[in-house]
Amino acid sequence: MKPVEIKDGIFWIGAVDWNRRDFHGYSKSHMGTTYNNFLIKDEKVALIDTVAEEFWGTLQCNLANVLDAGQKIDYFVINHLEPDHAGCLALAYEKYKPSKIYTSPMGEKSMKAHFHYKDWPVEVVPTGTEISLGSRRLQFIETRMLHWPDAMLTYCPEDKIVFTNDAFGQNWATSERWADEMDRSTLEQLMKAYYANIVLPYSPVVLKTLKALKEMNLEIDTICPDHGLMFRGDDVQWVFDKYVEFAEQKPLNKAVIVYDTMWHSTEKMALAVASGLASEGVSVRVMSMKSNHHSEVMTEIYDAAAVIVGSPTHNNTILPSMAGVLNYIKGLRPQNKIGAAIGSFGWSGECVKILNKALEDIGMDLIDPVKVKHVPTHETMSQCYEQGKAIAAAIKAKLA
Repeated sequence: MKPVEIKDGIFWIGAVDWNRRDFHGYSKSHMGTTYNNFLIKDEKVALIDTVAEEFWGTLQCNLANVLDAGQKIDYFVINHLEPDHAGCLALAYEKYKPSKIYTSPMGEKSMKAHFHYKDWPVEVVPTGTEISLGSRRLQFIETRMLHWPDAMLTYCPEDKIVFTNDAFGQNWATSERWADEMDRSTLEQLMKAYYANIVLPYSPVVLKTLKALKEMNLEIDTICPDHGLMFRGDDVQWVFDKYVEFAEQKPLNKAVIVYDTMWHSTEKMALAVASGLASEGVSVRVMSMKSNHHSEVMTEIYDAAAVIVGSPTHNNTILPSMAGVLNYIKGLRPQNKIGAAIGSFGWSGECVKILNKALEDIGMDLIDPVKVKHVPTHETMSQCYEQGKAIAAAIKAKLA
């Protein structure tokens, strides 16, 4: 896509990855993504972030379209060192030879570890540092663990614009650049998926950072994340509020049942639990690990009040798919959840004990499990139905 002038002398020069479906190797991005980076033209010219290395040609083309004949890039600003944003840094340095590369204190350490450079003109800019481009200033604010230790944001007070790297991003490949040009419900769902699978463990940091930014009294009318659509006007406050909502993790009247099954016994149990939940007015998602990716599961779990997990016993443990998704959920540290386990077994019955321990390790409040030998009977299916009703009651109590 061609560069877009987002403010006078400030350009989006990023790349659209229409075909990206595997994001960072662990999360699905069904609608592609973008790698947003920016150029500011003033008395000094500043490049803010780069793009994934495979789009090096796109970046060069976009810079050629924006830079005046003979104009050089004076400064690089590197807000985040992950390869989808700094992937072209070494190539760009060799081609454009900036006089300064600005990054955070932790960014310098990460930059050395990634690129093993010897003589780059790197200058560390801790929170409060300000540089001049001429008629504009750039101010730097560290945002450690949002979501890497090196993260920082760059603010230009003259243009009331902030470049936030991964914060406020979404995976959405579009020809449009602004949130107000696109369907809001789709945008919100993609923001939720991005937050649930990438930012969620750092929710306390999100709340602390947003509070600190508010106390700085920064005038912001444009937010430019490094993935997806940008925000302007009234959408600035909307996206700040949405991130507070995400970080607070207040659950909905919703339960997610995640299971795998060998001969359909655990699956039948899952459907009976779902029926019991639905009978009490709880919204239910039933997700087989044979049909769903773990990041899709996490997106649904994120705002659910209860999580029910199911597996048969297999080799004295649980099925590998369930072990994998539980490990993934644990790493993302969701809060404020009720947990319950179901499972079937043949000659040994360790499944629900293992599932319960996994839910406990995640920090969920447990409801009594249901375990069935071989094929569920009418009586044991009734137990599953009643477990669903018991979980529903616990949800109502939690949300009261």
